Amino acid sequence: MTFKQMFTSSVGKKLVMGFTGIFLILFLIVHAGLNATIWANDGGLMFNKAGHFMGSNAVPRVLEIGLFLFIFLHIIQGYLLTLENKSKRAVGYAVTYKDGSKWYSRSMALLGTLILLFLIAHIYHFWTPSRLGGIANIKALGEMEHNGVKLHNLYAEMDIVFTNPYVVILYVLACGSLAYHLAHGFQSAFKTIGVYNKRYQAIITSMGYGFAILIPLLFALMPLSFYFDWIK
Repeated sequence: MTFKQMFTSSVGKKLVMGFTGIFLILFLIVHAGLNATIWANDGGLMFNKAGHFMGSNAVPRVLEIGLFLFIFLHIIQGYLLTLENKSKRAVGYAVTYKDGSKWYSRSMALLGTLILLFLIAHIYHFWTPSRLGGIANIKALGEMEHNGVKLHNLYAEMDIVFTNPYVVILYVLACGSLAYHLAHGFQSAFKTIGVYNKRYQAIITSMGYGFAILIPLLFALMPLSFYFDWIK
């Protein structure tokens, strides 16, 4: 398969979706782990130190560029595959089989769109002020100092953003969409790259459903924890 075919053929698009999907799954694990430090109840020190490390070191910044690229590729290829599948049948199926594919596996474009809207809001709330303008300049939150190092107070930013109930609702709904997206996408990604046989499929399926529940649940609990003052 040529480089061009990776982005133009059906098989190529699916491979790009599979590999970028696995990369994003790994990112979600790291991101959830770092964000879980908000529950240390240390006034945000551990969380801000983690954010400072990710923003001030070369390797995470380079990986960040790769992350945005993979997100872009995943979204574009997903929409292209959806349009391609629709174009192959001029009319919809006359009968919907209950024992066929799950509804969320047929609604990946819609779920992906909801997640995209969430990503735009998330970048606006946290990445843009931290990376481009500096939270201290935008919201006058000041900075936290630890061992002589000034840290962007992202923890305080989260505390402010998640006082808005509409933002909290958006984030929680997006986490629900992510859960359904992962329920299909996790096992689909491994199947696409060839990790598919009867011996391993049950394990991958179970891991996929567990991942689809645990990770979105952790992300949903974060805005809820700030909104209901479960952490300080």
